Amino acid sequence: MVLPSRQNPPARRLFVALDTPDVARATALARALAPVGCGIKLGLEFFSAQGPGGVRAVVDASPAAPLFLDLKFHDIPNTVASAVRSALPLKPFVLNVHAGGGSAMMTAAAEAARDAAPRPLVIAVTVLTSLDEGDLRSVGQNGPAADQVVRLARLARESHLDGVVCSALEAASLRAALGPGFALIVPGIRPAGSTVGDQKRVMGPKQAIEAGADFLVVGRPITEAGDPVVAARAIVADIAAAG
Repeated sequence: MVLPSRQNPPARRLFVALDTPDVARATALARALAPVGCGIKLGLEFFSAQGPGGVRAVVDASPAAPLFLDLKFHDIPNTVASAVRSALPLKPFVLNVHAGGGSAMMTAAAEAARDAAPRPLVIAVTVLTSLDEGDLRSVGQNGPAADQVVRLARLARESHLDGVVCSALEAASLRAALGPGFALIVPGIRPAGSTVGDQKRVMGPKQAIEAGADFLVVGRPITEAGDPVVAARAIVADIAAAG
């Protein structure tokens, strides 16, 4: 898998999160955003309501858009490997697992996707961007969130995964620790003037790219905008401005 570089079109570095259970709304958004050239992300809310058939309907509405299938698999290795193989017919560009599932689970996920054509990026979720230091202490994780993110990212790389999901606040430290060629996918992006919502570790799009992010994931600032296409193009312009 060829990881993104600054020579890639900026729009290909943006995934728009279609966080809705409604297939008609998701399909309409995907179709409207198709001229932007960005990717689309479908997650648990949509998949639980609509399943693989719903995913296919959205992909058909924007067939050139890369798909980030955000299901965050986390189970015993054999089950996760089977889940990955079951997802491959949807031809995701990215799919993910939880790094907290451990090395054996992540290795099983990587091996399950190894011979797919095309092979997706298999990435690991480190620490959810909705969690802060207090949340981590409440579940027994002492120490800075940034340290836990780096620890899990190193484990993901050792387990042959292609990259991680992380907060923009950790992108620079991860890039320094892991070097180039390891994908950093950053949600929790909030352009100037947008509300933070349920995210706690956030950053603007230009700043996130400058910090080392390869891909950005943006949801409500685009999907709830008066004109989602205008909002998406503005974020693409920010990505381009980062160089």
